[in-house]
Amino acid sequence: MAATLTDRYIDATVRTLRPHLQEDVREELATSIADAVEARLEQGESADDAERAVLNALGDPGVLAAGYADRPLHLIGPRYFMTWWRLLKLLLWIVPLSVMAAVALGLSISNAPGGQIIGTAVGVGISVVVHVCFWVTLVFALLERVGGDPAPTWTVDQLPEAREDSASVSHLVGSLVFLGASIAAVLWDRFRGFVVLDGEIVPVLHPGLWPVWMLVFLGIVLGEAAVAVAVFRKRRWSAATASANTVLAVAFAAVSLWLISTGQLINPEIIAAIVLHGGSDFHYADLQSANEGGIFRILAVLLGAAILAVCAWDGFDGWRQAWRARGRMRG
Repeated sequence: MAATLTDRYIDATVRTLRPHLQEDVREELATSIADAVEARLEQGESADDAERAVLNALGDPGVLAAGYADRPLHLIGPRYFMTWWRLLKLLLWIVPLSVMAAVALGLSISNAPGGQIIGTAVGVGISVVVHVCFWVTLVFALLERVGGDPAPTWTVDQLPEAREDSASVSHLVGSLVFLGASIAAVLWDRFRGFVVLDGEIVPVLHPGLWPVWMLVFLGIVLGEAAVAVAVFRKRRWSAATASANTVLAVAFAAVSLWLISTGQLINPEIIAAIVLHGGSDFHYADLQSANEGGIFRILAVLLGAAILAVCAWDGFDGWRQAWRARGRMRG
């Protein structure tokens, strides 16, 4: 005898349940389906139409079985979602950049070509992003299914501080003060100096930067100041100011990295003095041995990575503020 639609539906529902549940669910479903079909028959529907309507109303048997088994049908539900999302964002900010910096440093120490360093670091960074997303999501998906400690209960104590308006007076003043302090530090390093070796003032920045490259630096700083003033006057970030900010960040990073790669940014005497003798009892004859030992190359990679990180954040933050301002205007 051919199985009816009801038999097939019940079988599809119980087949994924644990054995001790199957018989009870089978009996419960058979009774409820029969009662629902009987009610429709009393309203004048045919037997086939009534059975089909009842089974369609019950929906996918897999979904129904998940309800009986108390089995979630989502990867990460509301209980753990925000914890998963916050942790994932934090790890994606820290882990890939740290691994890329470590890979770049290791390749630099082994005197690998610049193209190989960049390509390998980027490839490893992408792989790390994929792995972080996969393993963090897998852990939370397992927690969702096997239980465990409940997610911490949210309270008002977890509210973040109110964000300060990026177009406020304090933001403008802070930006101008920082830029002014940067210019002052460069001038002080050139004419008064921060380091004294063997009774002589030795600038931290390479003396060859004056005057051409310092004029370029001054132009970038004045451009940053102009962006800060424009943001304050408009009371918000815009696509234009974010674009200008990005161009300035890229220009600063490009110039700095080129100067670092050619050994024209930091005074090599300063690096040799610190590395070889901790800043004291320095002899310039040791400079060549420090360079041959790859010390300068390692420090250059670390300094370049720091400059890239700062410039990348500066450019990203401008667009982030512009996007928020656009959202507030639409709202």
